[in-house]
Amino acid sequence: MNDFTLNAEVRSDLGKGASRRLRRLASLVPAVVYGGEKAPESISMLAKEVAKLLENEAAYSHIIELNVGGTKQNVVIKALQRHPAKGHVMHADFVRVVAGQKLTAIVPVHFINEEAPTKKGGEISHVTSEIEVSCLPKDLPEFIEVDLANAEIGSIIHLSDLKAPKGVEFVALAHGDDKAVANVHAPRVAPEATEEGAAE
Repeated sequence: MNDFTLNAEVRSDLGKGASRRLRRLASLVPAVVYGGEKAPESISMLAKEVAKLLENEAAYSHIIELNVGGTKQNVVIKALQRHPAKGHVMHADFVRVVAGQKLTAIVPVHFINEEAPTKKGGEISHVTSEIEVSCLPKDLPEFIEVDLANAEIGSIIHLSDLKAPKGVEFVALAHGDDKAVANVHAPRVAPEATEEGAAE
């Protein structure tokens, strides 16, 4: 069905100590699968397989075929816990995909036309690199595009300024939180006026 597959095994040895042993002794990543009509399921996956899957940015926002001990199910990545220094995945949460049932997923942000505000002397700060969306599985976008072509110096780009793909809703916006996505500010140069003020 898709290009994203991951093999896993059911995990019965639970708890923080067990998770640490999995990572250290067997190079496995502990994870949990939620959602649908089934109970949450604790699983483990080979760390190298997880790392290989995540080399492709599209894996974050695509449906993944998860093979747990021979039983296949479609899931999306809900959350990843990474090592603070080394960056590798220490724990993963997946959500089951049910046809006709809305899901929430984290989707990468792609910024385009960044040269337009910088030509005017502006500096761009990316406030976020991902957005949580809610949609049907068939409408799940690969990424959300943020076009900075018309961004003026001193402006802040919010979620409400973005065009959501058809059938896609921004979760934060639905909850009344119009988060900032990027801002364009003037170069940080110390104004000469402060020196004049000091002289007086």
